[in-house]
Amino acid sequence: MTNKIFISATVVALLVLSACGRQPASTPGANTGALAKLKAEEAKSVPPVSFVDDHGTAHTLTEFRGRYVLLNLWATWCAPCVRELPALSHLQAALGPKRLSIVPVSVGRDTAAETAAFLKQHKAELPVYIDTKSAFLHAFGAFGLPLTVLIDPQGREIARASGAVHWDAKESIAHFKGLKQS
Repeated sequence: MTNKIFISATVVALLVLSACGRQPASTPGANTGALAKLKAEEAKSVPPVSFVDDHGTAHTLTEFRGRYVLLNLWATWCAPCVRELPALSHLQAALGPKRLSIVPVSVGRDTAAETAAFLKQHKAELPVYIDTKSAFLHAFGAFGLPLTVLIDPQGREIARASGAVHWDAKESIAHFKGLKQS
């Protein structure tokens, strides 16, 4: 039984790792701005998955209702993920958590303490959230990292970005400042 779990986890890790940083081909005439990868989608409910913080407390995305949420799935071994962590931190600082909550969930095997140290080392002042069971990868259909999902104040997924994004670019900050609060 343990061997089957190990093999399954290894296969999932290899699939995610092989897609890490893979960028979709751009289409002619596509937006080439900082948010070109953020693709609007028809509003749909988010899966009821949970994650834990650096104190071991379990959380769900429903706790963030009433504001926009930028859910970012990342791992310490994913170079594009690591590059965008400071940008997410800058975006959060520019907007404040009442307008937009950045929810970075580490989907690797690192402990909360290791994740906190990693974020500090990379100058990313972000909350520590972890999912060591790969629940988010499965629930959100992630085929690569980073995967970022924009959730509206009603708790519905309205857009997603596969791959690293310049979250702290002037046009990105302006975009998120312009989101209508409800």
